[in-house]
Parts: sequence; C-alpha cells; structure tokens
Amino acid sequence: MNLYQLRYFVTLAETKHFGKAAERLCIAQPSLSHAIAQLEAELGVVLFERKNRSSTLTKEGMQFLSYVEKSLEILDNGIETMAHISRGEGCIELGFLRTLGLSLIPELASGFLQEQRDKHIQFKFYTDVTQPLLQGLKDEKYDMVFCTQLENEKTIEFIPVSKQDLVLIVPRNHPLANRYTVDLTETLPYPHVYFAEKSGLRIVIDRLFEKIGKRPNIAYEIQEDQVIAGLVAQGFGIAVVPYMEELLRLNVKIIQISYPYWERNFYMATLKDKYLPPVVQRFKQFVITHCRV
Repeated sequence: MNLYQLRYFVTLAETKHFGKAAERLCIAQPSLSHAIAQLEAELGVVLFERKNRSSTLTKEGMQFLSYVEKSLEILDNGIETMAHISRGEGCIELGFLRTLGLSLIPELASGFLQEQRDKHIQFKFYTDVTQPLLQGLKDEKYDMVFCTQLENEKTIEFIPVSKQDLVLIVPRNHPLANRYTVDLTETLPYPHVYFAEKSGLRIVIDRLFEKIGKRPNIAYEIQEDQVIAGLVAQGFGIAVVPYMEELLRLNVKIIQISYPYWERNFYMATLKDKYLPPVVQRFKQFVITHCRV
C-alpha cells in the first residue's frame, strides 16, 4: 500500500467513475484499476461495487474511506507546515535576561518581524538568569538565549551582541553618596549586596575584586540585579551592578567605578551542533548584522 493508491481511492470514491477519476488524476484508466485492485487485495476486502465504468463504495469501502480521509488530512497539514518552515516561517523560542527585555530584545524582535513581514513568524519569550537559560538551551527548551557568558560551555556558541557598564549603587544617605566616582577599594568597609553563585555576573564581579586583591564584605547574596537594587535602595548595603534605567527610578546614588573599570558583555548563545530551523537561522543572522560589538 502506498500514498498514491490511497489518493486514487479517495478520488474514485468522490467521482464514482473510473474514467472521470483517471482523468482528474492524469493517469490511464487501466493504471487506476490496477492500483485499486492491488489495494483491495492487500486489505482483503472489496472496496467498490463495479458497474461498467461506474463504481460505488461498499460498506467496507465507506468505513475505510473515513480512515483514509482523516489520515490524508493529517499528512497534508504536516506537509503544509513543513513547507511554511522551509520558507522561513514558524515560531522562535527565545530566552533572555530580564534586563535585556527593556530595549534590546524588543528592538531585535520588532526589527526582524518588520524585515520579514511577508512571512508568518511568532516569538515566544522567556526570562531567567544566565545559568538556567543555558540549561534550557541544552535541554532544547529554547532555540537561542541572550545572556552573559559562562566558562567551560564547549557545546555553546557565544556571539557578543551588547555591553553594559558596571556601576556602584549606594543608598542616598550613605557616606559615599556625595561621590561621583569611586575606587573599588573604598567600598571594602561597607556591607555588599552581592550576586549569588548561580548568577552569570558573580564571576565578573569576583574578578573585579581580584584586581584589587581584596574580598568584599558580603551581607546578602541575590540572583536578580533588580532585587539587589531594591535592597540597596532600602539600606541593606551597597552593590556593584550593571547600569540599567530602573536605577534612575530608585532611591539610590549611581557612582562610576574609576578603578578597576569593567564592562558587562551580553551574548547570543546557540548550540554548536544543533540544527536550527530556517526562521531561527535567519533571526541569528539578523542579530549578528545588527549587533556588531
């Protein structure tokens, strides 16, 4: 039994005439008769009552027709879906850091949709911190993620897309609040609200303190930069965080770090050996073109 035989069967059931069915299928009538005979032989039942060139379905033929029509509908839907995917349409599962959701990700997604406006493309957005994002990428929950870079991730390709300065934030009534710049050594006497081990920023800020050969006085460890900023605003300590616009709305003083200077880099991450659907490949190239860091 093959797909052609099933389509021949449905066409003959619709036309109830071998000649008309053969004409619609653009095949010779003997070929159609042979295909139907083979199908009946394989099934072990008679599908059509034949009278000259006309034919009507038997009871078994009507029963089999319902199965074939459902099967062909599912198959045709699958073929159509694959055709859309091959044309660069479909859904992109995108994971990213919350801080990138303010401008970078919306701008990239909007720009890509505008460029590909003749295609049916959807995004699904997910936010988290770096380590869970990368694990989700490995588990194929996401097509790609935007995060910081972790070491020893040999199966992941990291492409830089953006960067962000690190700044010191302190409560407005803090002794350092009257400063515009600060050396990191001047922060050592004060308790720090620090990034937790699972945060991609932890290793970055650890290295910052390694440059001055000292360790900060860590009072609290938090994963989310926005939560850290909120705690600093309420007087729980001071913190080194990436600059973000939310800081301007909080009761904190933003101070530039004069030494040592460090930038936080963001990356687009994809699996090196995983096949990317055409729509994801196109979005990846779009990001590379528009984010030259």
